[in-house]
Amino acid sequence: MSGPTPYVEVEGLRRLFDVSKPWLNRMIERKPKQWLKAVDGVGFTIQRGETFALVGESGSGKSTVARMVVGLLPPSAGDVRITGVSMTDPAQGAARRQLRRRIQMVFQDPYASMNPRWRVGKIVAEPIRAFDLIQGEAAIAARVGELLTLVGLHPDDRVKYPHEFSGGQRQRVAIARALASEAEFLVGDEPTSALDVSVQAQILNLMRDLQDRLGLTYLFISHNLAVVRHMATRIGVMYLGRVVEIGGGRELFTRPKHPYTRMLLDAVPDIGLTGRQRTPVSGEIPNPIDPPPGCSFNPRCPFANDRCRAEVPALIEGVACHAYQERRLT
Repeated sequence: MSGPTPYVEVEGLRRLFDVSKPWLNRMIERKPKQWLKAVDGVGFTIQRGETFALVGESGSGKSTVARMVVGLLPPSAGDVRITGVSMTDPAQGAARRQLRRRIQMVFQDPYASMNPRWRVGKIVAEPIRAFDLIQGEAAIAARVGELLTLVGLHPDDRVKYPHEFSGGQRQRVAIARALASEAEFLVGDEPTSALDVSVQAQILNLMRDLQDRLGLTYLFISHNLAVVRHMATRIGVMYLGRVVEIGGGRELFTRPKHPYTRMLLDAVPDIGLTGRQRTPVSGEIPNPIDPPPGCSFNPRCPFANDRCRAEVPALIEGVACHAYQERRLT
């Protein structure tokens, strides 16, 4: 028997950016167009009510995937389906418009995502008015007060402006605004990376409480493995536009398969002072305009051989690595 239908299905997602010089320069220099391959064949699923996290170094393509999933950025190829509705098929435009209300995004910098001239009450009420969810100003004001209370603020905070709040409070306002449209699927693009560590914990706990209470589904983007370990049900590790490993949260942290995942985990500070042998992350992500042939991680991988330098590994058993498939990892 097949399992439950995934809430989100991502298949073969690709995104290219034209980074070529102007046409006249290319003609004079006799150079072709240049394309930056930000995302290359990414695929994963998210079940209803779970938290799926994408992790990786800066430049791995995590945020680009997030923007394509919510429809802010069109993919060059591939498809995203949310509750069976394609985010790219022109024939499903009407169904997609009905779906958009249930999808919201929480950004890294909450202040940049708010109108500084609007009071918080108007900011939180904007989705309610845009989707015509509640009639009457008194009823809208009451709903805004409920939402502010839900995220740990006071209803009287509605009369304040964004600059009157701390960073953590502004992120609470951003979450309240996301919930105002009765959203079911939230995409958090580094939602806590700009906050102090103690405030990060408060926001993460708030998001987990809201997930349990409202049955929310999360796509969580982060480079912080400690945050991901706290939040994620399943984790996808990205490197240079590709998913190199997917696994359950506990499994990935206790038995990482891909050499890149191992290097990321070895870079986490050993607070427990276990004395375990650690290998720090070495090298840098290659130029995405001219990536290395074969496995894109091969210049930094201690297990790379000739096959790794020539053939792109497929994602098999949750890992895209020739060394793992050939049982060469130690």
